[in-house]
Parts: sequence; C-alpha cells; structure tokens
Amino acid sequence: MTVHALYIGGRFVEATSSRTLDVIDPATQEVIARVPDASEADVSAAVAAARRAFDAGPWREVTAQERGRILFRLAEAVRRRAAELADLETRNCGKPIVEAEFDIADVATCFEYYGGLATKVHGDVIPVPDNAMSLALREPAGVAGQIIPWNYPLLMAAWKLAPAICAGCTMVIKPAEQTPLTLLALAREFEAAGLPPGVVNVVTGLGQPAGAAIVSHPEVDLVAFTGSAETGRTVLRTAADGIKKVSLELGGKSPNIFFADADFEAAVDGALFGVFVNQGEVCSAGSRVLVERSVYPRLLEAMVEKARRITLGPGLDRRVKMGPLVSREQFDRVRGYQELGKREAKLAVGGGRATGAGLDAGLFVEPTIFYDVDHGARIAREEIFGPVACVMPFDDE
Repeated sequence: MTVHALYIGGRFVEATSSRTLDVIDPATQEVIARVPDASEADVSAAVAAARRAFDAGPWREVTAQERGRILFRLAEAVRRRAAELADLETRNCGKPIVEAEFDIADVATCFEYYGGLATKVHGDVIPVPDNAMSLALREPAGVAGQIIPWNYPLLMAAWKLAPAICAGCTMVIKPAEQTPLTLLALAREFEAAGLPPGVVNVVTGLGQPAGAAIVSHPEVDLVAFTGSAETGRTVLRTAADGIKKVSLELGGKSPNIFFADADFEAAVDGALFGVFVNQGEVCSAGSRVLVERSVYPRLLEAMVEKARRITLGPGLDRRVKMGPLVSREQFDRVRGYQELGKREAKLAVGGGRATGAGLDAGLFVEPTIFYDVDHGARIAREEIFGPVACVMPFDDE
C-alpha cells in the first residue's frame, strides 16, 4: 500500500494535517493507498505557492509557444505511461479497463489540443467613434482553484489543467477524495515537462475543509468545479463573497428520445450505452429513455434482453463491461434508488445488488431498467448517477 504526500511548490511535501484518507479498490473494498486529508493551512500553502508563481515567478515570462510545448510534453508523458495510468484508474474508480484506456488517450488528446491552442489566443481590435484604435487583450485570470469529481478522475483533471496552463494561469487542484491516484501519478511529470514550481499544486482531502478552503481563499481568482448541483450552489455562494470568476459543471437527468423511425438496433445500443457506460456514473447519462409508443414494447424488450447479458466484474478483466460503483456511499445511494423505483414504477430487470463469483466482495449493482415510469416519479426527476434506466412511452412529438 502506497502512502502519498501533497504536491506543493514543485515537490511532494508532508501535510500539516495528521489526518489521512483510505483509498479503496471498489472491486474488492481493499485499501490500496492512503492520502493526506489536507487542512486549511495546507491549502493556504498551496495557494501561496501558486500566487508566487503567478505574480513573481518565471511563469510570467514563459511564452505562449513554450506553454504549448509544455502541454505537448505532458501529452507525451501520458501516452508513455498510458498502460500504467489506465490500470491505476481502473483499480481506483472501478471502471472497465477498456474504458479507462479510452479515458487516458483522451487525456493526452486534451493536452495536445490546448498545446496547439496556446498560440492561437488572440485579442480584438474594437471600432470606436474617435480617430483612435482600441485593443482588447486576453490575459490569464490568475490563480485557479480546481475541484475534480471521481467519475473520470484524470480526464476531468486534464479538462481543467490544460486550458489553465494554455492561458498562463497557476493552479491549486483537488482531486476527489475517492480517486486521487492518477493525478498524483501525473504530478511526477510536471517538472520534467517544464512547469516551474508552484504552477500546479495538488492537494488531496475532503470537500470540507480542503475544497471549501480553496473556494473561499482570498488569493484564488477563479474557481472551476465539477460535481453535484447541491455543492455547486454552495461553491457559487461562497465565491460570490470574493467576486471570483466561477465555472460550474453540474449534474443532470438527460433524456434519450427514440422515434419509431429510428434505426432500431442503433437505438437499443444507444439507449444501453447512454445509461450503463461507466456504471451510469456520468453527469450526462441518458437515464430517461423516452420511446414512441408504437415501438415502446419492442424496444423495452430488446433493452432488457441485452442488459441481462452485460458482464459485471472487476474492471481489470477485459471481458467485463460494467465494474463496481466507486464507493460505499455511492453504492448505498444507488441501492436506495433501486428500492424506491420498485415502489414508483415497474421493474423489468435488475433492481438489486449484483452477487456471485468475483462480485460479493465489491460494490456491484445490477444493471436496472424500470418502465412505465411516471414523469413525476423521483427516479424520473432525480439524478441517480448509477446504472438505472427509466423507460417511458410518448405518443407524438
């Protein structure tokens, strides 16, 4: 079992807090690592490092071309370590290894995209009525506080790191407490890629106090948060006190809509993919499946038949199509909605904990499909963030 430190000011340092968090493999519920539960003092040290790097460090003199090269070097490091990072992602969050490999490839692509964009960020010439010329120039916002969710740990981190590096910001980034391992692994590449000390700082810990301290810190200029709508509201209210720029990516309850003239097999596969990929732990999961009534029974039957054939198991097994949920908390949440659904609608398949060889020790739930769901039901309105589909008929557009 590995014990990790915080990454602050270009090096790994011990936390001032003595508290630690266990990181589990959700397929077995075994502890695979421990990370610090950062305190407000740890966050302040990280913010101070980011502030120095932005205000007085060599980062201010790094050209857009060099920022682009840094991002390309990070992409090269990710591709070089792709197998290791995918393995670590699967063991930490449970997703099937094939999906993790796609995610890690997307991480590299994200760094490459912003590496190319770094030299393409231009200002504007604005017409004015006088005999004059007005220029608008784009400048980095400053210190960015970034809070990452657990469903796509390294990819979501890249979505925040890459544009901030591209723009010339410095960062304090907190991975989800459940899934910090791949970001900590990537931090070992920052110096070699050319990032000066303090440009990227990684603090691990709970939302309270670490996440809250990032959002409320007066020296943080911008907050980028991905997570639940409830926490997003708290972030927005807190950031308002400091008049910070805020970027929020929150949850949803997305519909997949299938008309009778749709390609039937593609519709079935699309409906299943939309709600069961990544164990349904996706903010844009198509968890409401609306089907035109004339094909409703047939499409529902086909979905159920294919759902029964989904292979569950530890994600490192390449035959597996669905892994465990990320944590006990999330497992209990999804199980609660499965039981609620049995009272609110009709159950077509699943509806319980998945059991059997290789499953009993882990946080596995059955792919679940409810049908004839009323639009006012809680399972139709509330984000479940698990492999639970609500199939509902409609009559016309």
